[in-house]
Amino acid sequence: MVKTKEEKHYYVYIMASKRNGTIYTGVTNDLIRRVNEHRSDFCDGFTKRYKVHTLVYYAGTNEVNSAIYLEKCVKKWRRNWKIRIIEEKNPDWKDLWEEINQ
Repeated sequence: MVKTKEEKHYYVYIMASKRNGTIYTGVTNDLIRRVNEHRSDFCDGFTKRYKVHTLVYYAGTNEVNSAIYLEKCVKKWRRNWKIRIIEEKNPDWKDLWEEINQ
């Protein structure tokens, strides 16, 4: 997808420590940079402490408010709902890093 300078894209993403492991949900306007920060333990915090380094789900939108709203909703969801959306798009919980980092 080619974006114009004015066009922004926002992502809601889910990282995991392993299949059915610890899950982290976030929102960003630069998915590659943000996932790389998680993978490299750039910042102290939840993902570093629990070794949450695998990108297992992401969804994009051009609307920042939609992305923020979705992230807040997903964070409130029960764990089994989060697992369901991961497995709908990524049933093997493969690391999607290579898919986004091309």
